[in-house]
Amino acid sequence: MNIAIIGLGLIGGSIAKAFKANTNHTVFAANRSVETVNKAIEVGAIDAALDDEKLKSCELIVIALYPERTIEWLQNNAHLISKDAIITDTCGVKKIVCEPCEEIAKQHGLTFIGAHPMAGIEKSGFDYSKPDMFNNASLILVPADDIPEQKVQQLDGMMKSVGFGKTVITTPEEHDRMIAFTSQLAHVVSSAYVQLPCALNHSGFSAGSYRDMTRVATLNEDMWTELFMENSDMLYQQIDELIDTLKTYSELIRTKNADNLHELLKRGRLRKAAVDGKVLR
Repeated sequence: MNIAIIGLGLIGGSIAKAFKANTNHTVFAANRSVETVNKAIEVGAIDAALDDEKLKSCELIVIALYPERTIEWLQNNAHLISKDAIITDTCGVKKIVCEPCEEIAKQHGLTFIGAHPMAGIEKSGFDYSKPDMFNNASLILVPADDIPEQKVQQLDGMMKSVGFGKTVITTPEEHDRMIAFTSQLAHVVSSAYVQLPCALNHSGFSAGSYRDMTRVATLNEDMWTELFMENSDMLYQQIDELIDTLKTYSELIRTKNADNLHELLKRGRLRKAAVDGKVLR
């Protein structure tokens, strides 16, 4: 099978490396930096640079770009893609991407299935990509209602061949609501936490808790600004809910209400156990 990867950043580069490490497929790639494409060829992450003729032969096209550029690339290249191919993306927001990409695909008789690999690290760029990035990771698929089940299963199988474990099928709206909570809110909190004045003097006073809380503050501000803005309605609601909860903690601590604070902390401990599938009392 011929596979096209559009964008050789952390995720695109890792997908390319994973296909080369785990399958016999031929992998072509395009990237705005020719140097990155050449580096990918040198390290064996891809077989060759993608061009129009190669794109026509590809059966799987993975667009690993930011949301707006994903839509733009598909609009500009849809006429070159085989009707038998499956097109997917890796964007961290889905409603704003899936609707226009599905419409473009329909206009050209193509199959687009939105996807979001639930894997990554706090670094960005091809240099940090790795072939085992997706081992046992969750893959979220967001197919339109009229996509044949066989196409969904085909994409699922191709992605599981590079290490993905659990697959979640959902709607763009539910994806964006849950990602606002599980991913985007965590990045907001980490970024805000590390900007508190005490962070400048943390050395010698910090251990695992501080490292865990600040790990994803080492983010790519270009990408995350776009993701936050394109999911703003979902994200600001999660932020406001967290602020309300923090105000409750603050008030109990300020007023030295130990009994209610103890109960609130216990509730948090039990909630953590419940979401992790543990049974505690």
